[in-house]
Amino acid sequence: MENHKIEKYPEISIGGSYSYGWQQMWKHFLYLFLVAVIVAFANAPISGIRESEFLSTPGMIVLQIMAAAYAFLLLPVIKYGGDLLYLRCMRNEKVDIREMFDGFRENYLNIILANLLTFAIVGLGFVFLIIPGIILGCRLIFVSYLVMDKKLDPVAAVEKSWEMTRGHGWKIFGMGMLAILIFILGLLCLIVGVFFALIWISTAFASMYHALDLEDQKKLMNGHGTEQNAPVA
Repeated sequence: MENHKIEKYPEISIGGSYSYGWQQMWKHFLYLFLVAVIVAFANAPISGIRESEFLSTPGMIVLQIMAAAYAFLLLPVIKYGGDLLYLRCMRNEKVDIREMFDGFRENYLNIILANLLTFAIVGLGFVFLIIPGIILGCRLIFVSYLVMDKKLDPVAAVEKSWEMTRGHGWKIFGMGMLAILIFILGLLCLIVGVFFALIWISTAFASMYHALDLEDQKKLMNGHGTEQNAPVA
Protein backbone atom coordinates (compact mmCIF):
# COMPACT_ATOMS: atom_id res chain seq x y z
CA MET A 1 0.00 0.00 0.00
CA GLU A 2 1.37 3.44 -0.96
CA ASN A 3 1.84 6.08 1.72
CA HIS A 4 0.41 9.40 0.61
CA LYS A 5 1.68 12.51 2.32
CA ILE A 6 -1.25 14.48 3.71
CA GLU A 7 -0.80 18.19 3.09
CA LYS A 8 -1.84 20.41 5.97
CA TYR A 9 -3.74 23.62 5.35
CA PRO A 10 -4.03 26.68 7.60
CA GLU A 11 -7.11 27.31 9.69
CA ILE A 12 -9.05 30.55 9.51
CA SER A 13 -8.26 31.57 13.05
CA ILE A 14 -5.71 33.58 15.03
CA GLY A 15 -4.07 30.50 16.52
CA GLY A 16 -4.29 28.57 13.27
CA SER A 17 -2.63 31.35 11.30
CA TYR A 18 0.24 31.81 13.73
CA SER A 19 0.66 28.05 14.14
CA TYR A 20 0.80 27.40 10.39
CA GLY A 21 3.00 30.46 9.92
CA TRP A 22 5.42 29.14 12.56
CA GLN A 23 5.54 25.75 10.86
CA GLN A 24 6.19 27.22 7.41
CA MET A 25 8.68 29.76 8.76
CA TRP A 26 11.07 27.01 9.81
CA LYS A 27 10.41 25.02 6.66
CA HIS A 28 11.51 27.93 4.45
CA PHE A 29 13.55 29.88 6.96
CA LEU A 30 16.58 30.87 4.86
CA TYR A 31 14.41 32.26 2.07
CA LEU A 32 12.19 34.16 4.49
CA PHE A 33 15.17 35.46 6.44
CA LEU A 34 16.65 36.84 3.22
CA VAL A 35 13.31 38.47 2.35
CA ALA A 36 13.18 40.09 5.81
CA VAL A 37 16.76 41.38 5.44
CA ILE A 38 16.02 42.89 2.01
CA VAL A 39 12.86 44.60 3.30
CA ALA A 40 14.79 45.90 6.33
CA PHE A 41 17.49 47.40 4.12
CA ALA A 42 14.81 48.89 1.86
CA ASN A 43 13.20 50.54 4.90
CA ALA A 44 16.50 51.83 6.30
CA PRO A 45 16.69 55.12 4.33
CA ILE A 46 13.20 56.14 5.48
CA SER A 47 13.92 55.28 9.12
CA GLY A 48 17.22 57.17 9.05
CA ILE A 49 15.63 60.38 7.76
CA ARG A 50 12.75 60.21 10.27
CA GLU A 51 15.17 59.90 13.17
CA SER A 52 17.40 62.78 12.05
CA GLU A 53 17.80 65.72 14.43
CA PHE A 54 18.02 68.28 11.61
CA LEU A 55 14.57 67.98 10.06
CA SER A 56 14.09 71.74 9.64
CA THR A 57 17.24 72.47 7.63
CA PRO A 58 16.86 73.10 3.84
CA GLY A 59 18.94 70.05 3.03
CA MET A 60 16.77 67.82 5.18
CA ILE A 61 13.60 69.20 3.60
CA VAL A 62 14.93 68.12 0.21
CA LEU A 63 15.82 64.73 1.65
CA GLN A 64 12.31 64.40 3.10
CA ILE A 65 10.81 65.07 -0.33
CA MET A 66 13.11 62.46 -1.85
CA ALA A 67 12.23 60.05 0.97
CA ALA A 68 8.51 60.56 0.31
CA ALA A 69 9.05 59.82 -3.39
CA TYR A 70 11.04 56.72 -2.47
CA ALA A 71 8.38 55.59 0.02
CA PHE A 72 5.57 55.84 -2.54
CA LEU A 73 7.32 54.98 -5.82
CA LEU A 74 9.96 52.37 -4.95
CA LEU A 75 9.50 50.84 -1.50
CA PRO A 76 5.99 49.38 -2.14
CA VAL A 77 7.35 47.27 -5.00
CA ILE A 78 9.81 45.54 -2.67
CA LYS A 79 7.27 45.14 0.13
CA TYR A 80 4.59 43.75 -2.19
CA GLY A 81 7.20 41.42 -3.70
CA GLY A 82 8.10 40.27 -0.19
CA ASP A 83 4.45 39.54 0.58
CA LEU A 84 4.26 37.40 -2.56
CA LEU A 85 7.26 35.32 -1.46
CA TYR A 86 5.77 34.85 2.01
CA LEU A 87 2.63 33.58 0.31
CA ARG A 88 4.64 31.22 -1.89
CA CYS A 89 6.18 29.71 1.23
CA MET A 90 2.75 29.25 2.80
CA ARG A 91 1.70 27.34 -0.31
CA ASN A 92 4.96 25.35 -0.48
CA GLU A 93 5.58 26.76 -3.95
CA LYS A 94 8.95 27.37 -5.55
CA VAL A 95 10.59 30.54 -4.20
CA ASP A 96 12.70 32.81 -6.38
CA ILE A 97 14.09 35.88 -4.59
CA ARG A 98 14.22 37.75 -7.90
CA GLU A 99 10.42 37.90 -7.81
CA MET A 100 10.70 40.56 -5.11
CA PHE A 101 11.84 42.98 -7.81
CA ASP A 102 9.63 41.83 -10.70
CA GLY A 103 7.21 44.63 -9.91
CA PHE A 104 9.66 47.16 -11.35
CA ARG A 105 9.20 45.69 -14.83
CA GLU A 106 5.65 44.33 -14.60
CA ASN A 107 2.56 45.28 -12.61
CA TYR A 108 4.37 48.41 -11.38
CA LEU A 109 1.49 50.85 -11.81
CA ASN A 110 -1.00 48.57 -10.05
CA ILE A 111 1.36 48.17 -7.08
CA ILE A 112 1.96 51.91 -6.70
CA LEU A 113 -1.70 52.86 -7.12
CA ALA A 114 -2.95 50.07 -4.83
CA ASN A 115 -0.53 51.13 -2.10
CA LEU A 116 -1.54 54.78 -2.55
CA LEU A 117 -5.27 53.97 -2.52
CA THR A 118 -4.97 51.81 0.60
CA PHE A 119 -2.85 54.44 2.36
CA ALA A 120 -5.38 57.17 1.50
CA ILE A 121 -8.42 55.14 2.64
CA VAL A 122 -6.89 54.00 5.92
CA GLY A 123 -5.33 57.43 6.50
CA LEU A 124 -8.71 59.14 6.11
CA GLY A 125 -10.16 56.68 8.59
CA PHE A 126 -7.54 57.66 11.18
CA VAL A 127 -8.01 61.39 10.48
CA PHE A 128 -11.72 61.31 11.30
CA LEU A 129 -11.57 58.79 14.15
CA ILE A 130 -9.04 56.18 15.16
CA ILE A 131 -11.49 53.27 15.24
CA PRO A 132 -12.60 53.61 11.56
CA GLY A 133 -8.93 53.67 10.61
CA ILE A 134 -8.30 50.43 12.48
CA ILE A 135 -11.36 48.80 10.88
CA LEU A 136 -10.29 49.88 7.40
CA GLY A 137 -6.73 48.73 8.03
CA CYS A 138 -7.96 45.28 9.05
CA ARG A 139 -10.34 44.94 6.12
CA LEU A 140 -7.77 46.04 3.51
CA ILE A 141 -4.90 43.96 4.89
CA PHE A 142 -4.86 41.62 1.87
CA VAL A 143 -4.59 44.22 -0.90
CA SER A 144 -0.89 43.54 -1.52
CA TYR A 145 -1.47 39.77 -1.84
CA LEU A 146 -4.36 40.28 -4.25
CA VAL A 147 -2.37 42.64 -6.47
CA MET A 148 0.58 40.24 -6.60
CA ASP A 149 -1.21 36.89 -6.47
CA LYS A 150 -4.35 37.56 -8.50
CA LYS A 151 -2.98 40.48 -10.56
CA LEU A 152 -5.99 42.61 -9.63
CA ASP A 153 -6.09 46.32 -10.31
CA PRO A 154 -6.10 48.66 -7.27
CA VAL A 155 -9.87 49.15 -7.02
CA ALA A 156 -10.62 45.46 -7.57
CA ALA A 157 -7.98 44.50 -4.95
CA VAL A 158 -9.53 46.84 -2.37
CA GLU A 159 -13.01 45.51 -3.09
CA LYS A 160 -11.85 41.87 -2.96
CA SER A 161 -9.95 42.37 0.30
CA TRP A 162 -13.08 43.92 1.82
CA GLU A 163 -15.12 40.93 0.65
CA MET A 164 -12.58 38.32 1.83
CA THR A 165 -12.34 39.79 5.32
CA ARG A 166 -16.10 40.08 5.86
CA GLY A 167 -16.85 38.26 9.10
CA HIS A 168 -13.16 37.94 9.94
CA GLY A 169 -12.37 41.49 11.04
CA TRP A 170 -12.05 40.61 14.71
CA LYS A 171 -9.68 37.73 13.90
CA ILE A 172 -7.43 40.05 11.91
CA PHE A 173 -7.58 42.66 14.67
CA GLY A 174 -6.62 39.97 17.19
CA MET A 175 -3.73 38.94 14.96
CA GLY A 176 -2.56 42.54 14.94
CA MET A 177 -2.70 42.76 18.73
CA LEU A 178 -0.77 39.52 19.04
CA ALA A 179 1.74 40.83 16.49
CA ILE A 180 2.47 43.81 18.74
CA LEU A 181 3.16 41.46 21.66
CA ILE A 182 5.40 39.24 19.53
CA PHE A 183 7.30 42.28 18.25
CA ILE A 184 7.85 43.56 21.80
CA LEU A 185 9.16 40.15 22.83
CA GLY A 186 11.41 40.25 19.78
CA LEU A 187 12.78 43.64 20.87
CA LEU A 188 13.69 42.15 24.24
CA CYS A 189 15.85 39.65 22.35
CA LEU A 190 17.59 42.50 20.48
CA ILE A 191 18.11 42.58 16.67
CA VAL A 192 17.97 38.82 16.08
CA GLY A 193 14.69 38.57 17.98
CA VAL A 194 13.15 41.38 15.93
CA PHE A 195 13.90 39.53 12.69
CA PHE A 196 12.34 36.32 14.02
CA ALA A 197 9.29 38.29 15.21
CA LEU A 198 8.80 40.10 11.89
CA ILE A 199 9.13 36.89 9.89
CA TRP A 200 6.64 35.05 12.10
CA ILE A 201 4.12 37.91 11.95
CA SER A 202 4.41 38.08 8.15
CA THR A 203 3.97 34.33 7.77
CA ALA A 204 0.88 34.46 9.99
CA PHE A 205 -0.86 37.08 7.85
CA ALA A 206 0.15 35.29 4.64
CA SER A 207 -1.28 32.13 6.20
CA MET A 208 -4.61 33.83 6.92
CA TYR A 209 -4.81 35.07 3.31
CA HIS A 210 -3.96 31.57 2.06
CA ALA A 211 -6.71 30.05 4.23
CA LEU A 212 -9.35 32.55 3.08
CA ASP A 213 -8.26 32.15 -0.55
CA LEU A 214 -8.69 28.37 -0.25
CA GLU A 215 -12.16 28.94 1.22
CA ASP A 216 -13.04 31.18 -1.73
CA GLN A 217 -11.86 28.53 -4.18
CA LYS A 218 -13.98 25.87 -2.45
CA LYS A 219 -17.05 28.11 -2.61
CA LEU A 220 -16.40 28.75 -6.30
CA MET A 221 -16.01 25.03 -7.02
CA ASN A 222 -19.16 24.19 -5.04
CA GLY A 223 -21.02 26.92 -6.88
CA HIS A 224 -19.97 25.53 -10.24
CA GLY A 225 -20.86 22.01 -9.10
CA THR A 226 -24.33 23.11 -7.99
CA GLU A 227 -24.85 24.95 -11.22
CA GLN A 228 -23.82 21.93 -13.30
CA ASN A 229 -26.01 19.51 -11.30
CA ALA A 230 -29.03 21.79 -11.22
CA PRO A 231 -32.12 20.25 -12.84
CA VAL A 232 -33.05 21.61 -16.24
CA ALA A 233 -36.44 23.35 -16.20
